[in-house]
Order: sequence, then structure tokens, then C-alpha cells
Amino acid sequence: MTVLHFINNRFVPPLEGETFETLNPATNQPITAVASGSAADVDAAVAAARKAFDEGPWPRMKAEERAAALRRIGELIEKHADEIADIEIMDSGVPASQIKKGAIPRAAQNFYFFADMATKITGESFPKNGQFMNYTIRKPVGVAGLITPWNVPFMLETWKVAPALAAGNTCILKPAEWAPLSANKLAEIIQEADLPPGVFNLVHGIGEQAGAALVAHPGVQLISFTGETSTGKEILRNGANTLKRFSMELGGKSPTIVFEDADLERALDAAIWQVYSLNGERCTAGSRLLLQQSIASQFLERLAERVERIVVGDPTDMRTEVGPLIHPEHWQRVKSYIDVARQEGATVRVGGDRPPHLPEGNYFQPTLITGAHNRMRVAQEEIFGPVLVVITFKDETEALKMANDIRYGLAAYVWTRDLTRGHRVAEAIESGMVWINSQNVRDLRTPFGGAKESGIGREGGHYSFDFYTEITTIHVALGQHRIPKLGAQV
Repeated sequence: MTVLHFINNRFVPPLEGETFETLNPATNQPITAVASGSAADVDAAVAAARKAFDEGPWPRMKAEERAAALRRIGELIEKHADEIADIEIMDSGVPASQIKKGAIPRAAQNFYFFADMATKITGESFPKNGQFMNYTIRKPVGVAGLITPWNVPFMLETWKVAPALAAGNTCILKPAEWAPLSANKLAEIIQEADLPPGVFNLVHGIGEQAGAALVAHPGVQLISFTGETSTGKEILRNGANTLKRFSMELGGKSPTIVFEDADLERALDAAIWQVYSLNGERCTAGSRLLLQQSIASQFLERLAERVERIVVGDPTDMRTEVGPLIHPEHWQRVKSYIDVARQEGATVRVGGDRPPHLPEGNYFQPTLITGAHNRMRVAQEEIFGPVLVVITFKDETEALKMANDIRYGLAAYVWTRDLTRGHRVAEAIESGMVWINSQNVRDLRTPFGGAKESGIGREGGHYSFDFYTEITTIHVALGQHRIPKLGAQV
């Protein structure tokens, strides 16, 4: 049975009849056929979203009413959590423990959080000497195009849909073609939540076709994209003619800096989690481990032992810690970097290939590369797999130079008991986000996004509404201020 588009509150087949297969990454066997969206499908979705925005009730509802609808969606996600998790595990290969305990609860929380935020969208006032009251209001922008990645698709879809709807926009979701199935479950949930027709629409398809048509469409005012930097650059080019507003969360090659005075046990746990969880397919992965030379040897010994013991296997097994990579093409890409590492003179200390006990699917051993320096390709380019590159440094100055000597700037992690140094280093790192003595623990109130080639803009908390709302300034004259007179001379 073919997975369909969701347009104007109905599941509909592709207008041109094209489909593609989605594969189970644990076996590479087809799961099902999925509608492949064309420009015509995107036109239909935009027309529905446009009508819902221009004529429908959603943008004109009281914030409390929109908030109630978003809470219903959150409740339905919790109600269907097991089914969503099973779909997500099958389609993405992310281990069950990380989907069921992390990604799905977080997806529901995204809707609860932005339901609360919907009632807190406020402007500012600027009184002036009793002569004027100037104030701002925030209004929904229009139709939002939301383009999401394949690594934790359901959670990242909700991260965009929830604030877009909370602000009063209508939207079209284009999920990644390598993991599209949980998006259809989100559409079923939104249909069950009884939102007005056209408020939420879903078009499946290949990025170069459906995604490109969505980005270029003149009826779409907003594009929020999470994905690879080169794709983000192409999206910016394609949308430039219509002067869209863009929010871009792009690639990363984030450093984890461990100083000699750090709590090494906690730093070890965090360094491992931050790169090998989610199968290493995470934008905020601490994929460059910078170790101070004085503790490098002892830290590396323990790190290698732990990496060798990471449990790789069936993603449906709650004991599994690393599952298969998303797609055979991606497996080949990750593997190619192991060859590059050896060619560059680095040492592949652990892993670097398929686990012998898993001959099928896209399984890749958790990999540890040592003997690297910061100018190697494996230290500069985003691999997006379970691969950790270790580099040593002498002192704080050298650590900072290495951390910043890269085109990316999404996240960074600093480990030290000296909080003065921790603050100093965090402020000096060219990165959108820095965690001190912690792995990536999200606070939904804070802005999320990157510097340099890791992105444009911020989403999260009230920062989301800087993107998803339009600000209008209203000037009210309170008295008889002077108005210059032209043409009044006698």
C-alpha cells in the first residue's frame, strides 16, 4: 500500500503517479512505496495552505484556541507513542532505547511547549514624552515550507511544525525521502486532532523535485531547513528570487575539549554519548575530541575500551546502543572517510568497517581515529556517522585555535573544573551553542542554531517567533505634535 500525501486534510495520491521505495536500514529490504511529489503536488499543497491562511480560521483564532489544538496533538502523540516509535525505528534504524525514551517524548513536549508559547507572543511598547505611544505587534507570516532530515525525523518534524502553527501560520512539511514514514503518522494525528483543512499539509518526494519546487514557490513565505550545508546553500539560491525568509540549521563538526583538570569519568561518558548515540547521525555530534596532552594517553586507553564494547545490533532490541546507518549510500560515504583517514596518516584504532556478525543492512562499527591533526579531512569534514577523531593539544590557546579552525560552528563541549576557564573558553569559541561540563542537554527556551557554515537564524523559545512571525510597528499620536507645512506659504 502506497504512503500518500496529506493535502487539505485528506490523504491523496501523487498527481503524476510516481512513487519511490523506502528501505529498512537493518536489512535494506523495501518497507513500502511512497508518493513522489512533483511541482503539481506542491502547487496543490500551497493552494490549500494559502487558502487556509487567507480565508480560514487558523490565523484568526485566539491564541488560547490554537494552544488547545496543539495540546491535543501532544496528547495524541503520547497516545500513539508505541506505534510512532515502531515506525521510526524501522524506517531510520535509530535504536529503540533512544527513540522510545528520548525522541518520541520530546516530540510531544515540543507541542506542549509551543502551545504554552502561543499565548505568550507579545510585542513591545515605546512611549515618547506623552506625544506618541509606539508599539509592536506580531502576526503570522503566511505559508511555511518545512524541510526536515532523516536522522530523528519525527522529533525534528514536530520541532518545526509546532512553532509554525503556534504563531498562526499554515505549513507544508517535506520530510526526507530516506525516512518518510513517521511524517505520515504525524499527518494522521493532526487529522485526528481536527485542525482546519489546509493548516497542515504533507508532500513526500525527492529533494531535487518536491523540495526544490517548495523552495521556489512564490506562495511560500518561509523556509525552515535542517540538513547538510551544501544542500542549504542550494536552497538559499533557489529561494532568492522570491525573497523568502530562511531559517537554516546546517552541518557541524563540533569539538569536545577535555582539559586536564576535568572530571574525566563524566567527560568520557559524555564524549562517547555525544558522538555514538543516534548512530552517530546527529548534527550536534562532538565528532572532534580535543584532549590535553597530559591526560591524553590514559583517557584514550579507557575510551578505546569503551568504544569496543558499544553494543551494535538490531535497532528494535532495547539493549542495542548503535543501530544501522540510514542508507547504503550513506554507509559507503562513512566508509570512504576511513580510507581517507588512513591515506592522511591517521590511525583507525577501533572499528572502521562492518561488524563481522552483521553481514546485512547498513551496520557500521563505532570507530575511533587517533593520531590526527586538525587540518586532515577527517577532522574538517562532517562524516555524520559513528566516527570520533581524536586530536591532542598543549594548552588553552592551542585548544581554542583548533576549535575555531573550521568552517562549521554549530555546537561545542568544554570539560574543566575551572569554571572561570570554562566561561572564558565558551565565549571564545565560534559556535552557536556551547555546553560546559555537559553533553547536549536541550532547554527548549533557549535558541538553537549555528554560526559560520552551520546555519542562519535561531529557533527555540521566543526566538522561534522572530522567524515565524512578522513584526508590525504601530505609531499612535497622543497630542497635537508639529506637522511641517509644505505649500502653505502665502
